[in-house]
Amino acid sequence: MPTVKLTTQKFKEEIFDYTAEKEWSYKGDKPAIIDFYADWCGPCKTVAPILEELSNENPDVIIYKVDTEVEQELSAVFQIRSIPSILFIPKDRQPMMQAGALPKNALQEIIDKELV
Repeated sequence: MPTVKLTTQKFKEEIFDYTAEKEWSYKGDKPAIIDFYADWCGPCKTVAPILEELSNENPDVIIYKVDTEVEQELSAVFQIRSIPSILFIPKDRQPMMQAGALPKNALQEIIDKELV
C-alpha cells in the first residue's frame, strides 16, 4: 500500500479530531505512521523512498505524509520544529514523535516493537 497524503481535515476525520476532543483517541483500525515533511528538505527526500518501501512491506501499518508547508495548522498542533518529524501511532497507546531522518532498520524496529 503506498503512502497516503494527509490533510488537516482528513487527519481530523480519520486519526483524531483535536478540535472536538481533549484526550488522545485514535480513530484508525490499523497502527499508523505520519511523516511530516517539506519538498525542499533534503533529509525528507532521503526518508521518502524508505517509507514507501516500509509501506509495501508492512500492510498492517498505514503510512501518511503531511506537507508542512501546506498543512500549517496540523504542523502547529504537533509543534513541528524540525523535519522530517515522524509520528508513530499505536492502536491503543499514546503516539510517539521522533525527529530526524531514521534509517530503514530503525524504522522497521519501531514498527515491530511499538506498532504491530
